[in-house]
Amino acid sequence: MVEIILARHGETDWNASEIFRGRADVPLNEVGRKQAEMLGEYLGRVKTDFIYSSPLKRAIETAGVIAGRCGLEVNPVENLNDFHFGDWQGLSHRQVQEQYPELYRDWLDTPEQVRIPGGESLEDVRSRAVPFVDDAVMRCGEGRIVFVSHRVVHKVLVCSLLGLNLSHFWNIRIDTCGVTRFDCGDGRLVLNGHNDTSFLHSVSKEPAADF
Repeated sequence: MVEIILARHGETDWNASEIFRGRADVPLNEVGRKQAEMLGEYLGRVKTDFIYSSPLKRAIETAGVIAGRCGLEVNPVENLNDFHFGDWQGLSHRQVQEQYPELYRDWLDTPEQVRIPGGESLEDVRSRAVPFVDDAVMRCGEGRIVFVSHRVVHKVLVCSLLGLNLSHFWNIRIDTCGVTRFDCGDGRLVLNGHNDTSFLHSVSKEPAADF
């Protein structure tokens, strides 16, 4: 059996301020670094075989803490890079609502049909992330794999691994450092836990919006 762990990176200032990040290489903030330490402690209790990460700083830093606890190296892969928000990157939530009102409504209502100007669609994310995860699981054969990536990427992966179409994107929530687990064996994928942040007790605060 292979255990698949999807771990979102820790908080950044852009998360806290609700600014669209995309491919902007924003580092963890103080809260995010504390979250990553607790995530590393939490996941380091059980043997892990491979750690793959988005190449962006916020993910690499989070993955590095986990890797340090597990005695492993981080494998950065482009397939796990964040959703390309194109023209929305660097804009606040409010700015996007004001400058792109119709497209923003479509993003909320039919996200599977939206391509961000200058950026990606959710299907683009699926086409690069899902085959990579499938291949990593096949190559592992048996063990535990941690994939450190981003909110949009993990939402797409959860939909795909559960056999849901991408219209269910907004039915899934993944907070910073949230952990989702799947067991893969006997030809079946089973969701064994979702958006676990129980280990973040000492930095708990009012939960942010799904951002």
